[in-house]
Formats: sequence, structure tokens, C-alpha cells
Amino acid sequence: MPRPPSPSIPEKEFFYGALKQSLRLDGRAMLEMRPPILHFGPELGWVECAMGKTRVLAQVDGKMVRPPPERPLEGMLTIHSELSPMAANEYEPGRPSDQEVTLTRMLDKVLRRSDAVDKESLCVLAGQRVWHIRLTIHVLADAGNMVDCACLAGIVALKHFRRPEVEVEGEDVTVHPPSERAPVPLSMPHTPFAFTFAFYPDPETPPLLDPSHLEETLSEGLLTIALNAQRELCVVQKAGGTPLAPDDVLRVMDVAVARAKELDKIVEARLAEDWKGRNVEVR
Repeated sequence: MPRPPSPSIPEKEFFYGALKQSLRLDGRAMLEMRPPILHFGPELGWVECAMGKTRVLAQVDGKMVRPPPERPLEGMLTIHSELSPMAANEYEPGRPSDQEVTLTRMLDKVLRRSDAVDKESLCVLAGQRVWHIRLTIHVLADAGNMVDCACLAGIVALKHFRRPEVEVEGEDVTVHPPSERAPVPLSMPHTPFAFTFAFYPDPETPPLLDPSHLEETLSEGLLTIALNAQRELCVVQKAGGTPLAPDDVLRVMDVAVARAKELDKIVEARLAEDWKGRNVEVR
């Protein structure tokens, strides 16, 4: 995806002047997200998420492995992200960029460390067999705020995925194909979502939710908050820029809570619609 050239001084002045009047170049309100669009692939666990022109593909697969000796009763969730020149022309193949490292760390915090997936439920036979769930994120186009889009694609893919039913008799493990027994959803205690706000040096300029690439480029700093619809806070991460007052953080926290409730309803409705079309049992 080719990037537009760096903004000129007149373009910057126009941009900051519009923000002072609470105007965004794409017509959104200051705290309005780009509507997320979810497409499900032919297989369970395959999800494409688009927020504006930012597009991310998430895929989930699972296999049984022997657990590490230090955690014999837990399965594993690993996350791999990929940024290629397809996403934006500044990314190079085979060479992890700072953005890719940041994305992978954020995905790990939001989806793995927050225990969005119950890892103990992935244990099949203690010390011998556990499920290893692998989430792969491909950024197809980066038009700003790929972190929120990738986190959304990842959590929806995990909720959409089904693993085979397993039967254990003594130390014998039988994996039933989908034709014999309905696959089983992952045990997910909660559904975290990420929300990124862009801040600017002028105190008269309010923060922006879900910044575009230009809004990210001209911002003074980014604050990402991850939480679920039950108001449980998972991650707060600030990427450089000017310090924020506690009141500023609390204000955007309230916005993130409201948006999480809205997003949760959208996700559940889209999943239910897809499962109905596939005749998948909802548990």
C-alpha cells in the first residue's frame, strides 16, 4: 500500500487548525471510530477485519503437543504477526520493523497475558498432551491504527475458532473429526478490545479516537487502552509524547468503556450470524 508523501507545512497548519475546531479530515467526530467490518473465511478461525482502509487478516489453528515441564497443566497460545510491503511501502520483507515489534508485543499483552483464553482448559492429559493454539496476524493494509484493528481481528478469530472434540480413556487420547463430533469452542472468560487515542501538544486540541495514518504521524503521542465490556482493564500503554494528566486518562477511559460495550454487541451479532449460516452449535 503506497503511503502519501509527508505532509507539508501548509498541510500541517490546515490539519491543526481543523482540530482546534473539532474537525477531522475524514468527517468523523473526535471520539468516533471507523466502523469495523468483519468478514469470515471458509474455515472457522479465519477472520478479516477492516477499519476504514486498514485491513488485517487473522487465522487460528491448533495442534496437540507435549507441555513444557514447568507448566504441565496448561495449553499454549502463541501469536505471530506479519508486516510486509503489502501493508505499506516502508515495511521490508524478512526484516522486523519497530512497528511490527510494537504490534506483536501489544497483541501478546491484550490477548495472551490478559488470559482471554483459559489455558488450563487446553490441557488434555496432564504433563503429556495439551492444545497449542497459534494465532497468525497478517496486516494487509496499514492506513493508521493497525493495533486496534489487529487486536479486534485476533479476538474475533479466537472466538470463531473450534478445536476437535477429544476423548481420554486412561492414557489413550482419541481426536474425533468434525464429521463424528461437533468441534469445541475455546474457553474464553472475557473479550478484551483495544482503543487507541492520539494526543496533540496544543491543550485546546482534544484527543482523537482511532487515528488515521496522518493523525498518528502528526500526533504528539498515542495512548492505547485495552478492556472488556465488563469494565475490566487489561492494558494501558502510552507510546511517547507529552505527559498526560490523570484527568485526561480517566476521560478517555470512560470513552473506551462505552466503545467496548458497543463493540462487544457488534462482534457477538456478527459471530451469531456466521454460525447460523454454517449450522454451528453455539455453546
